[in-house]
Amino acid sequence: MRLHSRPGPRAGARRVSSILSAVLAAAAALAAPAQAAPAWPTRPITLVVPFPPGGTTDLLGRLVAREAGARLGQSVVVENRPGAGGGIGAAAVARAAPDGYTLLMGTVGTQATNQFLYANVHYDSARDFAPVTLVANSPNVLMVNPKLGITSVAALIQRARAQPGVLNFASTSLGGTPHLSGELFNSLAKVDIRHVPYSGSAPAMTALLGGQVQLMYDNLPSAIGQIRSGSVLALGVTTRERVPMLPDVPTVAEAGLPGYEVNSWFGLLAPAGTPDEVVRRIRSAVADAMNAPAVRRQVEELGAVPVADTPQEYAAVIRDDTAKWRKIIQDAGIHPQ
Repeated sequence: MRLHSRPGPRAGARRVSSILSAVLAAAAALAAPAQAAPAWPTRPITLVVPFPPGGTTDLLGRLVAREAGARLGQSVVVENRPGAGGGIGAAAVARAAPDGYTLLMGTVGTQATNQFLYANVHYDSARDFAPVTLVANSPNVLMVNPKLGITSVAALIQRARAQPGVLNFASTSLGGTPHLSGELFNSLAKVDIRHVPYSGSAPAMTALLGGQVQLMYDNLPSAIGQIRSGSVLALGVTTRERVPMLPDVPTVAEAGLPGYEVNSWFGLLAPAGTPDEVVRRIRSAVADAMNAPAVRRQVEELGAVPVADTPQEYAAVIRDDTAKWRKIIQDAGIHPQ
């Protein structure tokens, strides 16, 4: 007959202690990642707007800063850093720490066309940024000084062909979609209207109102006030379809230039290397804001269309527009300055 011995009190205690230690170690291991992950955000965020105050990029940037900041629980401070078609502000963000505390309100110019228009661009739009979300799309609008006596796109084309090189158009910067709107117009209409770049919407509009230039292309949100007041006359919008904010203004294509279409967009970007979780949190805050009826109305009243897509979708928009505008710029014979 075989006898089985039972463990003594000390052996049992050791076994319980060993099991307890293993349980505590496993719990600590599970808790470690949560403790290691830093809270974000813990301080104010800077949103760099690479154009002067008052333009569309600034207006949308301030709206996003207010609404996203409220949802993230930290203030988002707008910092205007204009110059070089938005390149100065974009370069500053590209060099910033990839921690989510410095963001860029990017445009077609900063992300897709500057590289073809400026000889010294101090950032790589594909390599140096992490797309967060496309915030909004906006049409551009072709405007003239009412004193010019031109009331239609067809009449403008007729005057420009009769007086090559005499008319000038203003834009908000070299390389932005307002500038490229004019270059595409010249190319399709086979006219020579000279480009005069300004450092933002406000100085360009001042030049138009003062008669230093005869026409101007600008994003609708920053121009709609002057259009509504009658200070300038809108001849056409650059999108494929008319816009609800100006239902009586035709598209440039339907008003005399078939095939003409230009869109502007505005989106948030972070420095490359920003943690994915931080990018997702920012995008989620912006999407939540853009889906709020009151915020959507504010964006639409500016003449823009809210979007708030995913980082991957925004990256695809940047790639597609880079390819599109590279060809148009090359075909127009525009050389880097």
